[in-house]
Amino acid sequence: MAGGVSSTVNGGEAAASFPAKMTIHVILACLVASFGGLIFGYDVGISGGVTSMDPFLMKFFPDVYRKEETSVVSSNQYCKFNSQMLTLFTSSLYLAALIASFFASTVTRVFGRKMSMLGGGLVFLAGAIINGFARDVAMLIIGRILLGIGIGFSNQSVPLYLSETAPPKHRGMFNICFQLMVTIGILVANLINYGTAMIHGGWGWRVSLGLAAVPAIMIVIGSLFLPDTPNSLIERGHRDKAKAMLRRVRGTDDVQAEYDYLVAASEASKAVKHPWRSLMQRKHRPQLVMSILIPVFQQLTGINVVMFYAPVLFKTIGFGSNASLISAVITGGFNVVATFVAIFTVDRLGRRPLLLEGGLQMIIAQFILGSLIALKFGFNGIAVISSGYAILVVAFICLFVTAFAWSWGPLGWLVPSEIYPLEIRSAAQSVTVSFNMLFTFIVAEVFLLMLCHMKFVLFYFFGACEIIMTVFIYLFLPETKNIPIEEMDKIWKNHWFWSTYVTVTGTGTATADEVDLEMGNTHNVI
Repeated sequence: MAGGVSSTVNGGEAAASFPAKMTIHVILACLVASFGGLIFGYDVGISGGVTSMDPFLMKFFPDVYRKEETSVVSSNQYCKFNSQMLTLFTSSLYLAALIASFFASTVTRVFGRKMSMLGGGLVFLAGAIINGFARDVAMLIIGRILLGIGIGFSNQSVPLYLSETAPPKHRGMFNICFQLMVTIGILVANLINYGTAMIHGGWGWRVSLGLAAVPAIMIVIGSLFLPDTPNSLIERGHRDKAKAMLRRVRGTDDVQAEYDYLVAASEASKAVKHPWRSLMQRKHRPQLVMSILIPVFQQLTGINVVMFYAPVLFKTIGFGSNASLISAVITGGFNVVATFVAIFTVDRLGRRPLLLEGGLQMIIAQFILGSLIALKFGFNGIAVISSGYAILVVAFICLFVTAFAWSWGPLGWLVPSEIYPLEIRSAAQSVTVSFNMLFTFIVAEVFLLMLCHMKFVLFYFFGACEIIMTVFIYLFLPETKNIPIEEMDKIWKNHWFWSTYVTVTGTGTATADEVDLEMGNTHNVI
C-alpha cells in the first residue's frame, strides 16, 4: 500500500509502506461499485424535470398547475411553485434514505459491502417500477420511499467499498468515481426529461420516472459479480478469502505486512462491542464532528436547490418550459466535466486546496446570482428577463455548479469515508449518510417556501453558509491525501486543535516526525 507510515502492529514492526499496483481488478470493481452513484444522480436530476412538466402537474398537483397557468407578468414569480405536496414528492425520498441508513450500517457490517449494494439496488428497482406506473400521489410517495431506501443503502456501502478497495495513492480518484456517476446520472436524467417532455399524449413523465429502473438493474447485476473488500472479509471472519482478495486487488503476492495490519485492525474493532458508543468517545471527536458537519455543509451550499429544482428554478425566473429543461442540461454538462477535474487533481493537489478554492468560487457565484435576480425581480417578483440576461444567470449558475463539482460534491463523500478507523467505520458512515439525507430532506422540503418568502435573499443565505464552511475547512480539516486508511487516526494527533482530544491508539503508534514525513508537515499550514 503506497504511502504508508512506520507503525507497530501488536508490538511488531509493520512495513513502512505496503506495495500496490493499479490492477484491472481494482478498476473494474470500483467502476461497478460507482454505479451506486448513478441511481442517486438519476433521481436527483429526474425529480425537478418531471415537476416542471405540465401533464405531470395536471395529474398529480392540479393546484400548482392552475397557479402556473394563471401566473402572468403581474404576479409574484417567486411563489408560483410553492406547494407542500409537491415538495413532499421530492423530499420524501431523502427522509426514507435517512432512516434506511441506520439499518444499512448493520447490513454493511454483518453481511458485507456488496450485499448492502445489492439490497439497495433491488429496493430502488421496485420504487422505479411503482413510480413509472403511478396512478395517484400515494403511489408516487410509496415509490419515492422505496427509492430512498435504496439510496440509503447504496450511499452507506459504496463510499466504504471504494475507500477500502483502492490503493491509498489513488483512493481519492477512485472514490470520486462515485460522485462522477452521480453527475452523469443527473445529466442523463436532464437529457431524458428534455426528450420525454416532447412526447405527445402527456405520458412522457412515466418514461422519465420508470427509466430509473435501468441504473438500478446495473447496480444489481454489477454487485452480483463484485468481490467484497479484504477489510470486510476479515471483519466477518473469512481470513483466507481476505488474503487471496488482497493479492488480487494489490496485484502482488507481497501482502503479508498489509494483511497483518488489517487483521490487527479487525481485532481491535471486535474489541469494541458498541461502535455507536465508541464513536461518542473523546478520542473519536474529530471523526464525529466531521461525519456530521461535512455532509451538513455539503447540503447548505444550496447545490440541491440547483440540481433537483433546476428546471423549476429556471422556469420561476422567466425561462419557458423547454428553455428551463435545456438550461438544466447545460448545468448538468458542466457538472460532469468539472467532476473530471476533481478526479485528476484530488490525489495531486489534495483535499484541502480543492475544498478551499471551491468554497471561495461558490461564495462569489451565489452573491452575484442573488444580485442578478434582485436587480430584475426585486422583492415583488415581477419582471420579464431578456435572453441575454437569462444567459448571464445560467453562466453564474454554471460557475457555482463547477465549483461544487470539483470540491464539495465529491469530497463531501470522500473525506468522511476515509477518516474512520475500522471499529467505528460503519457507524460513522451511517452518521454521514443520515445527516446528508436529513439536510437534503430539509432543504428539499423548505426550499420553495423559502424562495417564496426570502426571494433573492435566499442566495445570499447560501452564500453566508459557504463562508462559514470554508473557514471551518481552513481551520479544522487536516490534509488526508496519500494517508493509508488504517493510519488515518494519526493525522489528528498533530493538528493544532484536535490534538487536545486525540491520543494515537489502536493498531499502531507513530512519532510526530513520522507523521510529518507522511503528511508533508500539513499541520503546520493549518
